[in-house]
Amino acid sequence: MTGSTNGAAASGAAADGADRGDFLAERFEEKRSHLRAVAYRMLGSLTEAEDAVQEAWIRLDRADTREVENLGGWLTTVVARVCLDQLRARKARREESLQTPVGIPEPLLSPPDGLDPEQEVLLADSVGLALLVVLEQLAPAERLSFVLHDMFGVPFDEIAPIVERTPAATRQLASRARRRVRGQAPAPDTDRGRQKEIVGAFLAAARGGSFDGLISVLDPDCVLRVDLRETALGAEAVARQALTFQRLAPYARPALVNGVLGVVTIPPGGRAVAVQGFTIAGGRIVAIDIVADPARLEGLDVTVLEGLDC
Repeated sequence: MTGSTNGAAASGAAADGADRGDFLAERFEEKRSHLRAVAYRMLGSLTEAEDAVQEAWIRLDRADTREVENLGGWLTTVVARVCLDQLRARKARREESLQTPVGIPEPLLSPPDGLDPEQEVLLADSVGLALLVVLEQLAPAERLSFVLHDMFGVPFDEIAPIVERTPAATRQLASRARRRVRGQAPAPDTDRGRQKEIVGAFLAAARGGSFDGLISVLDPDCVLRVDLRETALGAEAVARQALTFQRLAPYARPALVNGVLGVVTIPPGGRAVAVQGFTIAGGRIVAIDIVADPARLEGLDVTVLEGLDC
């Protein structure tokens, strides 16, 4: 009888464990899209974001969460801590290397006629390439504080323990980050038709070698960045830089780059050599952010752009 009783208890415990695992897996899947969105804004890379979300699942599976009342908040905190560790490691690598920029954003491509539903969730709040570039310039704790509070509404008293600051100090971190974001990544025009008109005019001028045509669509304070590095500042400097790539202009294809109209340069051979994100405000291009790093471009799915021409 004792053996039967012990066997029954063991079977019950196993069943309870299986039920708990199924319950946690189901709840986790409900939060996955939100967690990916948090991690992508934190890291600027969908690949690294997926890794952070997977690490959150591993920690959830190992943790005793019976006393956790808000599982979504608990998971957000876990993902934030994982991302903060990655950002700090990235910062250390950047300080060690003067050659290769670290943390180049990983652009998300989609056809110019619209995003798929999964991308809609991921790119809510206009996470354009320019914003990711500016976020990469922030200190890790600043980025985390800004992303969690300004983009996801997490209270400062919940963020403070993650960055090991007081709530008041955490508020200051977010405030500093906010000022930099507003100064360097202005809110883009959302009118897709207007975006298409201005980007089309830019490409036509680039293909035709028209310096004046480029100047007409560039903001006087336009900035050109390539793989995080500021390459040209001011409309004339950006126009001159654009003309040096005139030979590649015929291979530009329209695409939504992080939800905003941009172009992908795909010469014969089918491999992208550059992704350009445009920030348009006040009817002119105020920033051009180019990703040309082969490591970031290697994993891009350019098949979504087949048959498209500007």
